[in-house]
Amino acid sequence: MTSEEIGAAIRDMGKQARAASHALTKLSTEEKNAILLAMADAVVAREAEILAANEEDLAAADELGLTSAMKDRLRLDHDRIAAMAQGIRDVALLHDPIGEVIREWSRPNGLEILKKRTPIGVIGIIFESRPNVTADAAVLCFKTGNATILRGGKEAIHSNRAIAAALQEGGAPAGLPDHSIQLIPFTDRESVRHLCEMDTYLDLIIPRGGAGLIEAVVSMARMPVIKHYDGICHVFVDKDADLEMATTLTVNSKTQKPSVCNALETLLLHRDIAADFAPKIAAALLAQNVELRGDDDFRALPGVGGVSAATEEDWTTEYLDYILAVKIVDDLDAAIAHINHYGSHHTDSIVTTDADAAARFQLEIDSACVFWNCSTRFSDGAEFGFGAEIGISTDKLHARGPMALEELCSYKYLVSGNGQVK
Repeated sequence: MTSEEIGAAIRDMGKQARAASHALTKLSTEEKNAILLAMADAVVAREAEILAANEEDLAAADELGLTSAMKDRLRLDHDRIAAMAQGIRDVALLHDPIGEVIREWSRPNGLEILKKRTPIGVIGIIFESRPNVTADAAVLCFKTGNATILRGGKEAIHSNRAIAAALQEGGAPAGLPDHSIQLIPFTDRESVRHLCEMDTYLDLIIPRGGAGLIEAVVSMARMPVIKHYDGICHVFVDKDADLEMATTLTVNSKTQKPSVCNALETLLLHRDIAADFAPKIAAALLAQNVELRGDDDFRALPGVGGVSAATEEDWTTEYLDYILAVKIVDDLDAAIAHINHYGSHHTDSIVTTDADAAARFQLEIDSACVFWNCSTRFSDGAEFGFGAEIGISTDKLHARGPMALEELCSYKYLVSGNGQVK
C-alpha cells in the first residue's frame, strides 16, 4: 500500500471510531458487562483459531530476529488464552467509574456544580510483541466507554487479528457498537505516523514498547501521549535488611518473569552488608542462570566469582533477560541518588527492617511505584486490584504507575442553575 492509501484507511478507521465512541456513551454498566462476558466467551470459543494464528507468528520469529525473551512474550497457549478470557471477565466485575461524581458543590449564587467522570473518547494503542495487550487494552477502554484503535507489531500481526476479531465479533450480538474495537490490519511503519497525526479523531495515544517506539510516537503525535519508558527497576538491600528476605525478593524480582517491565534490572547493596550478602545472592542468582555484571567493589568481594565487569551502560539498560547489574553503595543517600539518576521512574524497592530508612526511600525516590520489603513484580494493575492494566505510565500527567479504569477517564463539569446571569 502507498502512504496515501494507508493514511486514507486509517482516517476511515478514525471516523468509525468517533461514531462508535458516541454510541458507547449510551451503554449502561449492565450492558457493558454483558458485552464483556460475551467477548470472554468468544475468546474461549475461538481458541483454536487464535492458537493457529499465533503459530504463524512464532514460525516467523527467527526470521524477524526475535530474542528468546521476545518469543516468550509472543507465545500463546491454552493457559494464556484462558487467562486472557478470565481477565476480561474480571474487568466485567470491576466498578464502572463512568458517571461517578468526583465532587459536587454549590455556589453562593445558587449554581449547582458536579464534576463527573467521562470517557476520553477515542484512544490509540501502539504496542509490540505481546498479543494479550490486544485484549487488555480493548476491554479496559471499552469498560470506560472509549473506542479503541490498536496497532500491534508485525511480529504478532496474525495473533492480534484473531484476538481483535474475537472481541468485536463476539461482542456484537450482545450489543457492542460497530467499530468500537479496531485493529490496523497492516504493519507498515507509515501507519504509526498517520495514526499519530490523526488528532481530528484520536484523543489520546498510548505507546507500549521499546524506547525507540515511544520516542518516535512522542515526536510525531499531535495529541496527548501517555508514555511507558524503560522499566529499569532497582532493589536496594539496606544495612538493616533481613538477608534471607533480601535473597528471596531479589531472586523473585529478577527471575519470576525476566521479560517484563517490572523485573529487577539493577541490585544495589549497602556496603555494610555487602561482604556477608554478596556470596549468598551471587550463588542464588547464578543457580537461576542469571548473568551478573558487577562494579569493581562487588567483583572484588570474597566468594563472588564469574561476574562480568559492569559498564556505565549497564546502569541504564533494561535487559528483559537473565542479566542483572550489581553495585555496592556507601549508604541510603547513595542508593537514592543512583536510582534517581539512572532509573526510569518505574518501580524501585528497598529491603530493610528500619522503618525510618524505608520512609525516606519511599519519600525521596521519584518513581511511580516505590516498594518496601516486597518484590518489584507486584508493580502491576492486577496485583493492585485494578484488573487488567493498559500499561504502566512513567509520566506524571495525567496518569502514573499501573493504568486501569480511572486512568482511562476524563471528566466534565455539569452546572445547573435557575436563570442565573453574570
